[in-house]
Amino acid sequence: MEHLFTAESIISFFVLVVLEIVLGIDNVIFVSIIMSRLPKAQQPRARLLWMVFGIIMRSLLLMGLSWLLKQKGKAVFTIGDHGFDLASLVMIAGGLFLIYKTVKEIHAKLEGEEEHMDEANKKPLKFSNAIFQIVLIDMVFSFDSIITAGGTAKHVEIMIAAVILAMFIMFLFSPVIASFIQDHPTIKMLALSFLVMIGLVLLIEGWSSEQAESLHLKNYVYFGMAFSFGVEMLNMRARRKTKAAKSGHAS
Repeated sequence: MEHLFTAESIISFFVLVVLEIVLGIDNVIFVSIIMSRLPKAQQPRARLLWMVFGIIMRSLLLMGLSWLLKQKGKAVFTIGDHGFDLASLVMIAGGLFLIYKTVKEIHAKLEGEEEHMDEANKKPLKFSNAIFQIVLIDMVFSFDSIITAGGTAKHVEIMIAAVILAMFIMFLFSPVIASFIQDHPTIKMLALSFLVMIGLVLLIEGWSSEQAESLHLKNYVYFGMAFSFGVEMLNMRARRKTKAAKSGHAS
């Protein structure tokens, strides 16, 4: 047990917690959008199940990390000269699903389907359907976090502890993020655009992980979305000032 409390282990633990949270932002955004489709009474339960399933799934993957790494490069099937291993298939399936769900959400937003439906006609998402979608996407995002954990910490106990803490932090802040996204339509559209790009990155990673890594695609996506989010926050502040000035003149 002494090896878990060395300076190197403690540093790797906190670094891994931060990395897990950063890599989990897209997951939290997707979960927040899916949960907004549920009745408010069911959202806390769905959020709790998301955290529990996320911790269990990541812990199991971490315990089988050595097996997963051995499967890398072992083609499940090939198309021409190109082979697809287990991770590639998960990435491609997850990317396609994420793009489909996000584009469908963008279409509903742009066409005004949500706004034109009254409360009586709105059909909330079924609880089981929401949990299935959340768990499915969470499984895809788990691969990223597990590979990161394997390259950051040396001991499985530290990896699991870091994942549990990161999931708990995301669980605590997800209601705030969900509420903020729902209250600001432009932020929601930015979040949806972000998810489409993440879906495309997953497809590219599934097709050729080496090329995707060499191109640093995720770095560009995260930087682009962070910049866009910063600009939108400035726009929101400017709109509030303009509104306050107009109301001051009116009074």
